[in-house]
Amino acid sequence: MTGEKRVAAGMAGEGKVMLDLDRVRLAARRLDRVAHKTPVVTSRTLDGLCGAGTRVYLKAECFQRAGAFKFRGAYNAVAALDAAQRARGIAAWSSGNHAQSVSLAAKLHGSSATILMPKDAPAAKVAATRGYGGEIVFYDRYTEDREILARDLAARRGLIPIPAYDHWDVMAGQGTVALELIEEVGQLDILLVQVSGGGLAAGSATVLKALCPEAKIYGVEPEAGNDTALSFAKGERVNIPVPHTIADGQQVETPGKLTFEVNKRLLDGILLVSDQEIANAMRFLFERCKLVVEPSGASAFAALLREPKRFAGRRVGVTLSGGNVGIERFCDLMNRFPPGAGRAAP
Repeated sequence: MTGEKRVAAGMAGEGKVMLDLDRVRLAARRLDRVAHKTPVVTSRTLDGLCGAGTRVYLKAECFQRAGAFKFRGAYNAVAALDAAQRARGIAAWSSGNHAQSVSLAAKLHGSSATILMPKDAPAAKVAATRGYGGEIVFYDRYTEDREILARDLAARRGLIPIPAYDHWDVMAGQGTVALELIEEVGQLDILLVQVSGGGLAAGSATVLKALCPEAKIYGVEPEAGNDTALSFAKGERVNIPVPHTIADGQQVETPGKLTFEVNKRLLDGILLVSDQEIANAMRFLFERCKLVVEPSGASAFAALLREPKRFAGRRVGVTLSGGNVGIERFCDLMNRFPPGAGRAAP
């Protein structure tokens, strides 16, 4: 397969689902000794909160390189390119975590990265992206279409586009989160993962259904950013206005085309959480587990805190997908969403 055809296959797949356990295991081999094997955190307090016999396993991707699970997919996609493609440079579009991850992955391969980022992206994520060597081009997420802008930028500069989720190698890399978790703790009954464009969910569901066929997997979205929930209800991809939510990594208007084909087949449902519940989850993780997790990274855990008894007696995996939140924003969110407001964390 030529380089150009390989890129096209990675992004389009010609209508065929090109994601399975073998492809995730190939990604794991590429990531071996490059990505961190992130810790699995447990808490007796948390197990007791859910009920007798419950075991909760928190996969702490906040300790991943570039601060989030996105590094796995970005690195795998860049590694799959040939030398001539990497020499052209990489283009990506992201509010922060994929931006940082592509920038670092490109740097590790001797390539360069040009990143389209929204003007209101968190300052910590902008600074980190630049720190990894990425060139940033800003846009207005509320008035401009980032995908059109990014693909035009890539075409004008001759760059190789690597989207944040709608790419088979990206999904496969992100699926290594679930692969590592299951290899460490064994069989799961339930897995909770945050859903943005759907890459982490698609990769994780592919692994879970292959290794734990009786287990259930639920995607979790902010109530304001419920594009996947609406799409599931309608049976086709639904577009919503750019959502206003503290979970900046989940401000997506519509599920990915490729990811939705996987997720509508493998996910057992979509759970919704409020911004207050996400802030509560961040506080619980900080105070009880000593973990700093960003809003989108805490959304899956927020679903567990919302209805802990729902998971009683089960072995539950929860992906904490990222920790890229600056101290000023973390403190601001804790002040804006005090524990007494809305549903408070236990």
